[in-house]
Amino acid sequence: MTSPFPARHTAGSASSGTTTGHVATPQSYDVGLLLLRLAVGLTMAAHGTQKLFGWFGGPGISGTGQGFTMSGYPAGDTMAVIAGLSETLGGLGIAAGLLTPLAAAALIGVLVNALAVRWSGSFFFPKGVEYELVLVSAAAALALTGPGRYALDRFLPVLRYHRLAHGVVGVVLGVVVGGAVLLLRD
Repeated sequence: MTSPFPARHTAGSASSGTTTGHVATPQSYDVGLLLLRLAVGLTMAAHGTQKLFGWFGGPGISGTGQGFTMSGYPAGDTMAVIAGLSETLGGLGIAAGLLTPLAAAALIGVLVNALAVRWSGSFFFPKGVEYELVLVSAAAALALTGPGRYALDRFLPVLRYHRLAHGVVGVVLGVVVGGAVLLLRD
């Protein structure tokens, strides 16, 4: 059976006489992971600074705390600080590829709560959760795949070589802690 699509040759395939589909290089995966880490990490870090400092038009601790209180969380200002720090530090960790499973856990925990608060039975904007779902999926994917070679984790002996178990622990930790915080809501 022949394909209507032309085959692409990979390095060395011409000499062997075989053709295969496109094979990405390790560098292309690492650049792709870097781009994803920067986009997700810096977005979440900026969102956290909105909560903590009121930057980028954000409400600051007081305004965010009021939002947490209206959403049924106790100690709204404390929750605002926890969420803001989780987003800022988790986002910066993801962007830098530093302690990636732990950074992803911080983002997953916050986003589990955001999904629960925003869920109204609608998927799409303005009352939907598609934005939060994309971010939590990206954080989980980065925890599971690892940050790639262009990351500070490469300088940490325990995380130098990514292990799926580290990512699974990060995802589970984020979901469990996020779920525990949800139990505090009225």
